[in-house]
Amino acid sequence: MPDLNSLLADLTAEGESLDALVAPLPAVRWAAPTPAEGWTIAHQIAHLAWTDRQSTVAATDSAAFAGILAGALEPGYVDRGAAEGAAEEPARLLDRWRSGRARIAGALAAVPAGTRLPWFGPPMSAASMATARLMETWAHGQDIADTLDVHREPTHRLRHVAHIGVRARDFAFHNRGLTPPTAEFRVALTAPSGDAWTWGPPDAEQSVTAPALDFCLLVTRRRHPGDLSVTATGPDAARWLEVAQAFAGPPGTGRAAMRA
Repeated sequence: MPDLNSLLADLTAEGESLDALVAPLPAVRWAAPTPAEGWTIAHQIAHLAWTDRQSTVAATDSAAFAGILAGALEPGYVDRGAAEGAAEEPARLLDRWRSGRARIAGALAAVPAGTRLPWFGPPMSAASMATARLMETWAHGQDIADTLDVHREPTHRLRHVAHIGVRARDFAFHNRGLTPPTAEFRVALTAPSGDAWTWGPPDAEQSVTAPALDFCLLVTRRRHPGDLSVTATGPDAARWLEVAQAFAGPPGTGRAAMRA
């Protein structure tokens, strides 16, 4: 995995890529519904701004974050944060998201090496939090790109999304009330550059192979598995394709199949 500075540079680039997509939109387009039920483009950006703010508190004030964590037990906590932000004027929301992106990057850069940061799930390192923020920015950006019918050229930054998806394998099983497989899988992806990205032992009995983009769309649940070129070898690996998710919280309904 890259060092923290490289991760933060990629996080910044991912935010700027999405910023370039939404900044030119007229205010009325921010109200367009996205594939996430009940969420508009404004909700998507508001959620990213909200999560950046929570991440900044976690990186700078663990006592204050403990109070946030207590409130997170209330039903609808995350959705309320998105709804409140979506009610703002788009220009103000955009400015707030931009300033929040700068703050979280600066906060994570200042975290002492070896520090574990509190979160809604298990505590994580600054590098892991940066990876999670990049994954979420990319995933919610995909919802917006789908809404606008825009093709986003895949980049090397997909490796971070894929990495968190691989690392979250056991969580995905637990999240569905299932027992994770005991053996590691081999995951072999073809990067946008044509390079090979791999995880797990080469001689693993079960494996998953895919173009990196398809795997990332799978683990962020932005496409139905049947619409992707992802191949599983072995029954446990095949089951993983059905439950995989790279994000915390409930899996949601996912996306309906587009192929007949």
